[in-house]
Amino acid sequence: MVNKDFFKALDELETERNINKETFIQTLEVALTSAYKKMYGEAKSAMVKLNPEKNTIKIYSYKTIVDEVVDSDKEISLADARLIKKSFKLGEIVSVEESTKDFGRIAAQTAKQVVMQKIKEMENHKILSELAEKEDELLTAVVKRVDDDTVYLQIPGTTTEGVMMKNDQIPNDKFNIGDRIKVYVKKIRDSFKGPQIQVSRSNIGFVKKLFELEVPEIASGEVVIKNIARDAGSRTKISVYSERPNVDAVGACVGNRGTRINTIVNELNGEKVDMVEYSADPLEYIARALSPAKVLSVETNDSLNMSQVIVPDDKLSLAIGKSGQNVRLAAKLTGWKIDVKPESYLKPVKPQTEESDVEYELTELSDDSSFDMGDLEELEPVEMEEMGEFQDLDD
Repeated sequence: MVNKDFFKALDELETERNINKETFIQTLEVALTSAYKKMYGEAKSAMVKLNPEKNTIKIYSYKTIVDEVVDSDKEISLADARLIKKSFKLGEIVSVEESTKDFGRIAAQTAKQVVMQKIKEMENHKILSELAEKEDELLTAVVKRVDDDTVYLQIPGTTTEGVMMKNDQIPNDKFNIGDRIKVYVKKIRDSFKGPQIQVSRSNIGFVKKLFELEVPEIASGEVVIKNIARDAGSRTKISVYSERPNVDAVGACVGNRGTRINTIVNELNGEKVDMVEYSADPLEYIARALSPAKVLSVETNDSLNMSQVIVPDDKLSLAIGKSGQNVRLAAKLTGWKIDVKPESYLKPVKPQTEESDVEYELTELSDDSSFDMGDLEELEPVEMEEMGEFQDLDD
């Protein structure tokens, strides 16, 4: 089976599509061998070999030399083997070239299918390799279409579509076809439809990349982002620090008159952003994380990874936040469980006096009840040692 055009086409594929020819030939040999076995029987031990240097495709069957042949597809007699080579011995494997006359059409069809499939696989692999560089990056993409709650985007520099699901969108995000929007590349994955880019605006990576874009000190490494806790569309807490004593980490992120932080907040559709200066001291870090609430004291239990925070009574609701959001985000930011208590929680309870310990039993009179002083004569005297002796009313 000789086909110069076939091997010439393989050379062109390697040049034009940057597909490795040797890998392609190995895949093709396996596919052709499988096709041959289906045609002549799975039990047949055979291998298809391609020789691009000689432009040949040959099929070899392998048989074991035995005294008595039981399975002609796998065995050959010693006499027949020595017709091929006189030095053959029992137990050795004989390689016999098979005729390809009837296999030509099947081989051509199989080769075409393998070529198409391999081209697709290699192109997808190439695309995935190129896109892998974009993972964990912030991109400006163009909205192609909106299907129900899913947004499809054109990613610049690629022919691959970006997909943003509902849970990856910021609440109140509204998109129109043609809009240019910033997105965070969350994941590159290979699907049955080909490579797919999953992007997000609700991921904490989106906030991190916005700060890297807007704050040069973060991009240069002078200011470091320690952690981010976020309720997308509502509130974000971000802790930053700098190892350089002359650099104000929080001030650098806020910018002159809040220009930098305002740009980020606008991109987040007005989402509140609390800047927190990181501290290696957990007491100080937890207190700062509960911003904007004022904290009076913090106590921690290292073994339980828990902390108790005391705030002014009138700041309790601010410290906890709506539906517990502020304290929940502070806990995620710091990695500590936080129990917030009001200042009055620490005030000692006023001790009761002896008088307050006396219990009185009162008889409630009904509206139609009447009381006559004469009835006192019928009452038996009651001794009340604690109250002292009775005095004469006439005195």
